[in-house]
Amino acid sequence: MRPLLSSWPFSSWVVWALLSALFAALTAVLAKVGVTAVAPDVATFVRTLVVAGVLAVLLVVTGQWQPPGSIPGRAWLFLGLSGLATGASWLCYFRALDLGDVARVAPLDKLSVVLVAVLGVVVLGERLSGLNWLGVGLIAAGALLVAYKG
Repeated sequence: MRPLLSSWPFSSWVVWALLSALFAALTAVLAKVGVTAVAPDVATFVRTLVVAGVLAVLLVVTGQWQPPGSIPGRAWLFLGLSGLATGASWLCYFRALDLGDVARVAPLDKLSVVLVAVLGVVVLGERLSGLNWLGVGLIAAGALLVAYKG
């Protein structure tokens, strides 16, 4: 018998990406409410503790824990850099939520999709079709239009 998370629909990257979008939307709204009662950096710290705790439990329960020494040095380097980027992103995001409307902050944050497409092509050598680039452009235009306070 196959484990639940390895069978369809859980084996589809599309399902996981859509779930990520759903949870990111909930994150924005819940964070906006939470940051009204606490400093943005404290809010980021609390969020980080919750994420770390949930992931620790998940790793133990699913048997995915592996000793730190079994992780290659290159992986440590890039995961560490990714963690620094995540932390910086979260600090900036919570500061933006503290200062602005969630309906405008979140779309600008999603300009990361545009930046990922560009970096994927430039740094990782990925290829996007003309139709893909049109979509990237529409995402950028849509984010800017939603963020515009007119």
